This record gives sequence, C-alpha cells and structure tokens, in this order.
Amino acid sequence: MLYYLFRFLEQEFQFPGAGLFEYTSFRSAMAVILSLIISLLFGGRLIDRLRRKQIGEVVRDLGLEGEESKKGTPTMGGLIILGAILIPTILFARLRNIYVILMIVTTVWCGLIGFLDDYIKVFRKDKKGLAGKFKVFGQVSLGLIIGLSLYFNQEVLIRDFIHQDNATEAQIAAASEVRVNDHDEKIYVIDSKSTVTTIPFVKGHELDYAELIFFLPREEAKKWTWILYVLVVTFIITAVSNAANLTDGIDGLAAGTSAIIGLTLAILAFVSSNAIFANYLNIMYIPYQEELVIFGAAFVGACIGFLWYNSYPAQVFMGDTGSLAIGGIIAVFAIMIRKELLIPILCGVFLAENLSVVLQVAYFKYTKRKYGEGKRIFLMSPLHHHYQKKGYREPKIVTRFWIVSILLAVLTIVTFKVR
Repeated sequence: MLYYLFRFLEQEFQFPGAGLFEYTSFRSAMAVILSLIISLLFGGRLIDRLRRKQIGEVVRDLGLEGEESKKGTPTMGGLIILGAILIPTILFARLRNIYVILMIVTTVWCGLIGFLDDYIKVFRKDKKGLAGKFKVFGQVSLGLIIGLSLYFNQEVLIRDFIHQDNATEAQIAAASEVRVNDHDEKIYVIDSKSTVTTIPFVKGHELDYAELIFFLPREEAKKWTWILYVLVVTFIITAVSNAANLTDGIDGLAAGTSAIIGLTLAILAFVSSNAIFANYLNIMYIPYQEELVIFGAAFVGACIGFLWYNSYPAQVFMGDTGSLAIGGIIAVFAIMIRKELLIPILCGVFLAENLSVVLQVAYFKYTKRKYGEGKRIFLMSPLHHHYQKKGYREPKIVTRFWIVSILLAVLTIVTFKVR
C-alpha cells in the first residue's frame, strides 16, 4: 500500500524521499524493522491478554524434565508471527504481484488451520485438536491452489537471455525483447512458461518435471505435466508444514530454525530475481520475484521478534497457529523460487525431526508384529525429545540445532557452485 502511495507522490508531486520506495532493499529493510516492532511491542500485550483469558498450553505427561513448569504457558502465540508478517508485507510489497498474493494466501490459510487446531485444544479441552483428516484436507486444498496458480498464471515465467550467435530461428521469433550489448551484439530476451526447477549437485543444474513422464512422447508428456507438478507441490506443502509442526516442541527451536531458513530463501529470491547474479551463478532468472525478498524479510523479522518471548524459558508458545503457518510459508516460498528440491538440505532439521517420528513408529510396529514386543530406535521422538531424555538441557539442544541449521543453509548456497 505504501509503495503505491509514495509512487503516486513521486510521480505527481516529486515528493522528497518518495523514490526510496522503488528500491527493494529499502522496502525489505523497512519490513524487517516493522516486523520486529510489531513482535516486540504488541507481542507482550497479546501474551498478557492470552494469560488473562487463561489460554494456556495443555502439556501431555511425557516424563520430560521441566514439563510441569510449562503447563499454563500461553499458547496461540503464532498470532504474533502472522501479524508481524502480514502487516509489513501489505504495507511495503507490491500487492498486485502474483507471488506476494500467493504468499499472503498461504500465510492466512495455514494460520487458520493451525488456529482451529489450537482453538479445539484450548477451548474445547480436546488434546487431539483438529482431526488429522481435516488438517490434511486444508493442506491439500492449499497445494491445489498454489500448484494450479503457479502453473497456469501467465505472470509466472522464467527469462532467458540468448546471444545472437546461439539463437535459433524459433527463439528469435519467440523473443519478447531485443537488447544490444556494449559490442553492438543482439541479445534476445525470451520469457517462457516452464516447469523447470533447480536440482543440486548436477552439472545442468535444472530438471523439467516433464522429463519425469519419460514413458510418454515429449509433446504428450508436456500436456500432462501440470498434474504431476500439482501433486509434487501438494506433497511438499503438506510434508514441510507438518515437519515444522513436529519441530515446535521445545522453546525457541522452530522459530530460530525458521528464521535461518527464511533468511536463506530471501537471499535465493534476491539472486534469482537479479539478472546479473543469476547469470553469475548460472541459475534461472525469474522476473518479478524481488517482491518475495520483502515478504522474506518480514518473515525473518517476525521469527526473530517472536524469539524475544519464546526463547527459554518461553513466555508464550506459537502453537499450531504459528508452526503450521511457518512450515507452509517455507514450502511455498521454496516452490516459487524453484528451489523445492533443495528443501531436504535447507530444512534438514525439519527432515530429521519428521524422519525420527516415521522411523520410530514404523520400527515399533514392525518389532511388535515380529517379536510380540515393540522396540524403539530413539528414547523418544521427535528427535529433540530423544536428546532431552539423554539429559541435555533445552537451551543446549536448541543452540546446537541452530548451528546445524546454519551449516545446512551455507551448504544450500554452496550447491550452486558444486556441480
């Protein structure tokens, strides 16, 4: 909103300083600052209100050290994160941008699913919360919306710059613009719809989803690629959203890890939307994604601001309102910048937490069926509870998981040069 206001003031009245809003860097910085202010100033008030309403966490008896002290701690603090993301985004981003629109939809959609789950747990005293089938239905519905929008919307493009010596007749005919470089050579600008994504550690660095339908002729495969693409998008959103939910088990773990992931995604969105950096890194140039940097900045600021109250010992828990939302946001953001295949590396902590639960349950069922008595791989799952059972204190577990997240974030960026 402020972008359009100051753009109008600049064009009509040459208002001093209004031109700053044309710069993504300035608006991103303002988004971080505002998200932190919202988290810090209004977070405390929301916590007091939640405490007065007796909206406290219902803690299951897991036999973990310190869990008694957590009972009654205000939950649904994810509302702080949602507000600190949405308000700066609405104020500083270009709201007509398809990527921004879909990120706002994702934030609200996943936030509502989590809010319903928390509401049932807190007000209806049902520890199970929203039934799993309804959660999955909500996540799948979002996956369909995001997948179909990204596939069919005409603003979702990748852009290639083809030198005149390498251009074919078909590429010349398809060029949307012709530029001339410093050597008076023609550069053909080609915008195209594509289901190409980034794949790590491979020389070509790209994978077209159409190639996965190898059993059909090339042209026939392209007709059906949208189905495969939507299925993949839906799976990723559901998996990452639930993984973030599982990670939110001890003070500061999910928020801190998500801040690291969000910062990395914002950097990747910046280089992907900058022709110079994209050419240097030899990655896809995706126009109009600079607005995602502003959303990413607000997301990082919201997570860090929430840590003010959520770090050990936590004054508030984000609940499913926050954890499902941040998982959905990370998944959709990665899909938009076509880096979804990097999620297993970047979100390695989420993956480890998720796998620990899957392996624990599968092994327990297998051993019980085979030996009549269930056995466990971990002392307790998700993984962070395993380390709690081993006697590690929460702050040490969280700090070490953050360090691992930083290492994985650096490795994610390094993949662009290691092929």
